[in-house]
Amino acid sequence: MRRVGLVLFLTVAWMAITGSMTVANVLLGLVVAVLSLWIARAHVSEAKLKVRPLAALLLAALFIKELAMSAYRVAVQVLTPRLVLKPGIFAFPLTVTRDFEITLLANLITLTPGTLSVDVSRDRRLLYVHALDCSDPVALKRDIAGGFERRIREAFPL
Repeated sequence: MRRVGLVLFLTVAWMAITGSMTVANVLLGLVVAVLSLWIARAHVSEAKLKVRPLAALLLAALFIKELAMSAYRVAVQVLTPRLVLKPGIFAFPLTVTRDFEITLLANLITLTPGTLSVDVSRDRRLLYVHALDCSDPVALKRDIAGGFERRIREAFPL
């Protein structure tokens, strides 16, 4: 029953992302959801992954907030007559340790306009992130650690 709920959640997410509620798109969303769960089943065991629903909801809310704020900042930077950017790559020290958490953090960073996860170190202690404006990498690291990374640890406790 839990998987059915997850398939329905992923299907609704698919419709929200695509912006279409046609029968063909709903069916495609169902297929994508089922295939995604089938592929991921070997990597994520339901017994091992604990989820705090309220904390996961707060993580989703944080992502939506960061998405809107960073989209606005990038739009302002692009529309400014003189681009004053300092793009760069910085190493973010990870406190999350599980593959699922690292992947989720990297994806949240990549999905946020203006930042892109580039690579993870072999020892999985550093995440390399490209930022459109890397003029203050210490502040960027602090924002990631106090935002996405903290919320991930709260939503998915060990």
